[in-house]
Amino acid sequence: MLPVDVGFLKIKDKLKVVLSVNHDGVTICVDVFQLCDGTFGFEEFRRDHKDNAGWFAKGHHAHLVFAYSKSAKDAAIQQVDRLEGFKVLTVARGI
Repeated sequence: MLPVDVGFLKIKDKLKVVLSVNHDGVTICVDVFQLCDGTFGFEEFRRDHKDNAGWFAKGHHAHLVFAYSKSAKDAAIQQVDRLEGFKVLTVARGI
């Protein structure tokens, strides 16, 4: 569960990450998450491996809301350059 602080999301509830894909080693990550109302979204994150400041949203996709996790995953594949060419994302946790 991630604290909800992704772009416009500023609530105390938690996000449930249902799919997480790491790219560029451990510096780029795309998460598909479930919101507290049962809808889904995704975001691209980055972190600087030289410091331990944590992950930062960089894709500005969190405002997009989807009824199904598959819809959020498909949108992530279309909109995040690093996922181009991925037909099936299988790295999952929490499902």
